[in-house]
Amino acid sequence: MKLIKVAAAVLNQTPLDWAGNQARIRGALAQAREQGASVVCLPELCLTGYGCEDAFHAPGVARKAWQILHELAPETRGLIVTLGLPVWHLKSLYNMVALVVDGRIAGLAAKRHLAGDGIHYEPRWFKAWPEGVTALLTDDEGRACMAGDLTFDAGGVRFGFEICEDAWSADRPGISLCRRGVDVILNPSASHFAFGKNAVRQRFILEGSRAFHAAYVYANLLGNESGRAIFDGEAMIACGGRLVATAERFSYQDFSVISAQVDLDLGRVAQGRSFSAIPDLAGQEAGCLTAPFVWPDLDPEPAGRDAEPWEAAPDLKLEEFSRAVPLALFDYLRKSRSRGFVVSLSGGADSTSLVVLIRLMVELGTEELGIDGFKKKLAWHAEVQAAADSAGLVRALLTTAYQASGNSGSVTRSAARAVAEATGARHLEFDISSLVAGYTAMVEEGIGRPLTWENDDVTLQNIQARVRSPGIWMVANLQGALLLSTSNRSEAAVGYATMDGDTSGGLSPIAGIDKAWLREWLRWMEHHGPAERHPLPVLGLVNVQAPTAELRPPGSHQTDEDDLMPYPLLDAIERAAIRDKFMPLDVLRQMVLRFPQYPLSQLTGWVERFFTLWCRNQWKRERYAPSFHLDDENLDPKTWCRFPILSSGFTAELAEMRDWSSRQK
Repeated sequence: MKLIKVAAAVLNQTPLDWAGNQARIRGALAQAREQGASVVCLPELCLTGYGCEDAFHAPGVARKAWQILHELAPETRGLIVTLGLPVWHLKSLYNMVALVVDGRIAGLAAKRHLAGDGIHYEPRWFKAWPEGVTALLTDDEGRACMAGDLTFDAGGVRFGFEICEDAWSADRPGISLCRRGVDVILNPSASHFAFGKNAVRQRFILEGSRAFHAAYVYANLLGNESGRAIFDGEAMIACGGRLVATAERFSYQDFSVISAQVDLDLGRVAQGRSFSAIPDLAGQEAGCLTAPFVWPDLDPEPAGRDAEPWEAAPDLKLEEFSRAVPLALFDYLRKSRSRGFVVSLSGGADSTSLVVLIRLMVELGTEELGIDGFKKKLAWHAEVQAAADSAGLVRALLTTAYQASGNSGSVTRSAARAVAEATGARHLEFDISSLVAGYTAMVEEGIGRPLTWENDDVTLQNIQARVRSPGIWMVANLQGALLLSTSNRSEAAVGYATMDGDTSGGLSPIAGIDKAWLREWLRWMEHHGPAERHPLPVLGLVNVQAPTAELRPPGSHQTDEDDLMPYPLLDAIERAAIRDKFMPLDVLRQMVLRFPQYPLSQLTGWVERFFTLWCRNQWKRERYAPSFHLDDENLDPKTWCRFPILSSGFTAELAEMRDWSSRQK
């Protein structure tokens, strides 16, 4: 029996926050020592932060990280620690991890596979390191260090690396690490959150530990590190295909550590018994660095239950949304040093969801940190410091305003007031009717004719939405708070939003969430809510309404779906056209099968309407406030879905679709 104790630490880092990042690393190392661990795996690029973007190209960033690496190294006495940083070599930048053994830098393992799809742009900054290659690096002070495709022998225990994307690749390094006799695979990661993604991670970690006959230690980042991406703080330790430790995700702590004993002899015996695990005898020492390390003698810890592997649950996406977005809002708030949030609360689903998410942020944060711990993270906010309980914190952090025009109704006004009261927000009510009338009269005088709903429908709708913007911006400015845009993904797809009106804001938290699913979440919050939380019956006042912009005169009975199409259909068309890249005719054929309740002619018109509005409104999506990345099919042109602002608008393809549709009659 060869027992060692390994740890995985998650960190809530911030790009280029040198002092803060170091402090959190030191805190995690101290916690790992308290748990008796000898090996500590920290997340990818933990010295600089993962989301430095083009700042990685500044040579000073890598130099500073290298300096901090040498400053931290002596603090790892008695430990084996991973510290990730960018490293320049031959005028190219590489994503590397230093393995620091008992206070000395043993070497630098380089990332072989770069994440270059979707939200990730690593090839913009880094080069992929080739398999089987090592190099000697020398810094400005003459200090030399081996780097590249390395393994490490520390006191007779062999270590290898799969750095985040490495493990997602078909030719993952674990295959060669197994042949090189590695006992422990360390995976420092910066793997962004997406709904259900943790199940995929668990599969490759469990299978890696089984197939490669090695203990597997995985450590991810935590929280909203740099603005758009959310990291769930997942940490896992696996051995022999069993999950022996796992972290609670979506923590509000600065860092957290899990640890577990692993018996290396189990992996060694399993590999010895495996006919297919043939060692690389000729190259076993190539690229292997040896570092002295004295392993403590460990008594076996009492056997506990293995950590529960992920299992699909009907409410998983609802639960994840209820925890990921509140954590992201909290980190955005504190890292931007804002003094709270302001929401133009219409009484509808979108703005209501934001208010509920902020309430959840306070509830979940205070539950984990305590009232004092929560307040400590917002130390610059005097009103927060004066709050005595979670209700006081919500009031200090959230202001809502209902802005009525002449077309607003009593139902939405009452719903907005009730939601604000139930969640504890500071609530305001404005009447914008005179402002709308003033702008209308001014333009009528200028153009020499009256504006009418028959001739100027969109203009008269948009002015109401735009007039709401200056007042709510004033409230945000007065409070030094973040104005949240209420736009959702379904609206973004077809441009059903008024630029400089309801799109106004510095952050758009639900721009990646489609309207139909958002309404499902609100119904779930009304009747159930997240685990160990209470439902919010007041949401029934919102859920009973048909979604409406409420911009036309009341007699028109305006609804969003009358203006556009049914939201479930819109979302299905969007996924087929944008996510799956089908042309109009193929999209129509799918919709005919999926929505047989609608006539072919109507479906044809809706598909054409979608493609036309999609192309026409790319410029709007380019101007949306930053949004959170929540799934791998969003429409954010800055992180996921690029489309030309000017295009033919699928003219030929739509003509082909119309021709096919007409021939089906």
